[in-house]
Amino acid sequence: MNKKERVIEILKIFNELYPEAECSLEYMEPLQLLISTQLAAQCTDARVNIVTKDLYKKYRSAEDFANADQAELEQDIKSTGFYRNKAKNIIGCCKLLVEKYDGKIPDNLEEMLQLPGVGRKTANLVLYEVYGIPGVVVDTHAKRLSNRIGLTKNQEPEKIEYDLQKIVPKESWADFCHKLVYHGREVCNARKPDCENCRINSLCDYYNKH
Repeated sequence: MNKKERVIEILKIFNELYPEAECSLEYMEPLQLLISTQLAAQCTDARVNIVTKDLYKKYRSAEDFANADQAELEQDIKSTGFYRNKAKNIIGCCKLLVEKYDGKIPDNLEEMLQLPGVGRKTANLVLYEVYGIPGVVVDTHAKRLSNRIGLTKNQEPEKIEYDLQKIVPKESWADFCHKLVYHGREVCNARKPDCENCRINSLCDYYNKH
């Protein structure tokens, strides 16, 4: 069974296990998703959702973030970690959104990647969630599981993204990554994967080699 065939079988099982899999960041509009995704770097989505409950009451638009006092914003997001860099990037990102895009999110990867603090993971997630543009979102779960399963041998997120694009059906790119997140949290965790109770263990290199 080649990698493409394995992915199809894994998707069938994941569709049974995680039919409701979706982005776990809570947001009401596109800008909030963009900011939350930036805050989620090296931080759990659960922690980000706690922080943004108050954050999005205080800052309601790209203009609000663009005009924020950096020291104050740092304190508002401190518990997400790397808060100085995140605050600087969020302000810079929103200034560019206001100046160039009338406060709206660009609808293509090239322009998204010009925004401060926005890498490929953030751009692909936001473009899919906001505009329905297919993208492979490589977070820590997708990186770990795609290596364990044997879908890639690469460690760099961008290379993993390209590897998964070749073997995952395009219409399932983002959905497959959301399901990897769910499976990574529930079964295939970083320290001790529960291989014996894993429904895809027969399709996984890690299980078959151990």
